[in-house]
Amino acid sequence: MSDTADEYRNWLELPPDVTSSILSRLGAVEILNSAQSVCSQWRNICKDPSMWRSIDMWNLGDLHAMPYDLEKMCFHAVDRSCGHLLDINIEYFGTDELLLYIAERSAHLKRLRLFSCYDISDEGLSEAAVKLPSLEELEVFICPISKHALETIGRSCPLLKSFKLNLQQCKSFHYVSDDEALAVAQTMPELRRLELLGNGLTNEGLQAILDGCPRLEYLDLRQCFNVHLGGNLEKRCVERIKTLRRPYDSTHDYEFDPGVHGTGSSDEDYPFGGISDDDDDLLANGYDDFFEMSGDLDDYDDYTSGILDFALMMAGASDDSDYDI
Repeated sequence: MSDTADEYRNWLELPPDVTSSILSRLGAVEILNSAQSVCSQWRNICKDPSMWRSIDMWNLGDLHAMPYDLEKMCFHAVDRSCGHLLDINIEYFGTDELLLYIAERSAHLKRLRLFSCYDISDEGLSEAAVKLPSLEELEVFICPISKHALETIGRSCPLLKSFKLNLQQCKSFHYVSDDEALAVAQTMPELRRLELLGNGLTNEGLQAILDGCPRLEYLDLRQCFNVHLGGNLEKRCVERIKTLRRPYDSTHDYEFDPGVHGTGSSDEDYPFGGISDDDDDLLANGYDDFFEMSGDLDDYDDYTSGILDFALMMAGASDDSDYDI
């Protein structure tokens, strides 16, 4: 019997720094929804500003089916960072108000990633960029953004070293424009890494980038089908750029489906996963302000209580465990 008992460890006995390291591997949604509700010890660790230097708001994208408000959660996560936020990822939600809130409270932010944030405007992104002079990495995927906003970002963020721009699904397949390329060339001279997947730039725009970004080491031109490498232009790229991804190179190693297949894209290119089942325990733990109470929560058991049950199991907690909020 004692041998069996020895097989199980009480996770609450782990040193706080080890527990913190484990919990930091969860996303912000999982921490706020589940992990911090396991016990008072985990709650205290999850309130430590060091846990919020990086905020990952990854989600499945089915916002209307979620029983909570991601934007409210993100505001709360930023507050917990107490000005120490260095890295944030926002997906499928976000407004100008949220972005400005982040910028005003995160002067040392180094990395910003925006994925499918259609409610963030040019003006909002420009206003936030002015307040982010320490920004080194910017990733913008499937979000409308103009040449003017790019110019403001370049002028306001002089330390920018990495820029990823994928506007493919915001543009028609046959669009041709050097606007984004010229904005990058004219205002981002310190770039080391540039990704322009599916962009409409031409050889002229590429020439401008080579002229304006002398430190560039990595250039991704995949599915930039208006660029025709050859002759002196190709020679210059090969000599200047350590890693060059050409327009017709495979996208199999791209971090998600690029949604560009040569003839446009469809809804199947960006499938939004669903979340399901139900959890009343979360509501009982004092997080009503994160939830949309008007919705039916009967479909969220796997998504919410499943995570919480797993965390409880890991902690060796029982029904009478401490849920001090």
